[in-house]
Amino acid sequence: MSLPAGLPFDAWERIGDQLGVIGNSSAWWLGDWLVYGEESFPGRYRLAISQTNLSYKTLRNYAWVARNVPMSRRRDTLSLQHHAQVAALSADEQERWLARAEEEGWPQSRLRKELQASRVSAPGSEPVTVTVTVHISFEREQRWKVAAESASVPLPEWIAQTLDHAAGHVDDER
Repeated sequence: MSLPAGLPFDAWERIGDQLGVIGNSSAWWLGDWLVYGEESFPGRYRLAISQTNLSYKTLRNYAWVARNVPMSRRRDTLSLQHHAQVAALSADEQERWLARAEEEGWPQSRLRKELQASRVSAPGSEPVTVTVTVHISFEREQRWKVAAESASVPLPEWIAQTLDHAAGHVDDER
């Protein structure tokens, strides 16, 4: 990008606002594009990734968030990273937390902290240790680790959130 010399501050600021909107939108566009490609053209995911020049990890995160947060629930005023924080939650919980983050103008880091605090302070939320053994392929383990890292949560927490999200879908279908 080449900007003219003497560009006034307000013009420079407007350009930054526009670039921010484009940057956040492009993450959603890529995520939705990848989800469509996964569903419509099985086995072509790696080809799609090679076309973007972005990391596998980044694109898997975009697709995971796009798959788990439908357009009807997305907030234009919040980043994809905000949505990533709630993507493993039930539809009602996603709606509640996204609305709160939007209304209170929270950055993504504040939303993450509020979510973590709510898990600790919720009635009956005293941690219970449960040991589950699951035999999975190396590739699946790597995908899960990437998704957990992209969501900025430890792998066991990501697994628990994902299972909670799946359980919410089962309840919604009954």
